[in-house]
Amino acid sequence: MGLFKKKKKDLEPQYYTSATNIRTYNYNVYYMRPLEKILYFLLAFAVGAAVGYLFYGGIGKDEYGDPTKLTWILNIVISSIAGIIAGVMFLPMRTEQIINKKRNELKYQFRELLDALSTSLGSGKNVMDSFKAAYDDLCIIYSEDSSIINELKVILDGMANNIDIEKSLTDFALRSGIEDIESFANVFETCYRKGGNIKDVIKNTQQIINEKMEVEMEIQTIVTSSLNEQNIMTVLPIVLIAIIKMMSPDFSNNFATGAGIISTTIAVISFVVAHYVGKAILEIKI
Repeated sequence: MGLFKKKKKDLEPQYYTSATNIRTYNYNVYYMRPLEKILYFLLAFAVGAAVGYLFYGGIGKDEYGDPTKLTWILNIVISSIAGIIAGVMFLPMRTEQIINKKRNELKYQFRELLDALSTSLGSGKNVMDSFKAAYDDLCIIYSEDSSIINELKVILDGMANNIDIEKSLTDFALRSGIEDIESFANVFETCYRKGGNIKDVIKNTQQIINEKMEVEMEIQTIVTSSLNEQNIMTVLPIVLIAIIKMMSPDFSNNFATGAGIISTTIAVISFVVAHYVGKAILEIKI
């Protein structure tokens, strides 16, 4: 029987250990702590259960429109199912949001690192001293526990222990999952060992990243209004149903009929599909 068992895929660790035994962060994954996962699940469950009750509450009433025992049971069951579905769907979405947020923060911090390196190299310092100076400069801008400060600590510690700086940069690039950092690490490794002009490499990389970020900000500005409209269109049906049920209880009884349940289900599926399609369209990567 063991021959037919599928081998469980090993998950990437959240932290690696550097060559100098410093714990380094893996930006490609994020694993929520148990308490964090429970809180996010409960938040999504509450929202999902409320929406489920709003759309499907009141099913199973008698011919006089009074709730029966079946109505109470269905209210609990449907709300619970909707809450569980919302919780299960929200956790990976929230995980992806956290990963993207950390990467975006690191990308902006890396741009500041290139600015500091370019300034130090321009003043005549060598590569080693430029990284040390960049660390001192960035400590003024960022807190001690910020991502770029932690990464510079790893790089500087590696330099102090005779570990090639390009190896530390390559390790940083792979853990970051950011294309710009990976490209910089590859070019730096080639130029540094073959006597290339590191000053020009860092300056050109800095210019390219700045231009890309400017384009990203322009695109984000253009897309923001569309994102706001999408969010409004997602919430609007829920608000409308809530208004109808509060202001016109007699009319809202139609939602509990067979035709009403089918129509509501089709509408909910349509809104969910439209939300994900809109999200995919507005998610622009450069």
